[in-house]
Amino acid sequence: MTQPARTYLLDTNVFVEAHRRYYGFDICPGFWHWLLHHQQANHIVSIDRVRQELKTGDVLDQWIKDTAPSDLFHSTQDAAVIAHFASMMGWVQASTQFKPAAKSQFANVADGWLAAYAKAHGHVLVTHEEYAPDAKKSVPLPNVCKQFGIQYLDTFAMLRELQARFLWEQA
Repeated sequence: MTQPARTYLLDTNVFVEAHRRYYGFDICPGFWHWLLHHQQANHIVSIDRVRQELKTGDVLDQWIKDTAPSDLFHSTQDAAVIAHFASMMGWVQASTQFKPAAKSQFANVADGWLAAYAKAHGHVLVTHEEYAPDAKKSVPLPNVCKQFGIQYLDTFAMLRELQARFLWEQA
């Protein structure tokens, strides 16, 4: 099977879940090497606003400062991204489905910017969030993706598409 000719845009939760749970730096360093390999091959990117959310002073933040290339996190400050973000915010604000607190939260986190960047650049958005058609207390990123015709999937689907293999080595 050949590599997909598409680019995957990573949500904050992809980094956080991997770091805190199943691909911790101490138990699966291969995941982080794999991530860098695919970033260098232009298969994986994220955005500046995700980087901001990851500035927590922990091991993941240190890895980003010391190891991850600065161009892993792309700028959201371009006209197409800003225009898509405005359109998405208009849809969220006009929706009677979402509670005001959900709308406010959406306006202040990276999610809308991720969706706008994915739309502007034709990327596949990677998130652990799930589509929730009846959501009221949050604005799930997959709901925005469906509304605006953006492809999305979870980390494990991306790993399979990019043929990741993390092999055990005896210490």
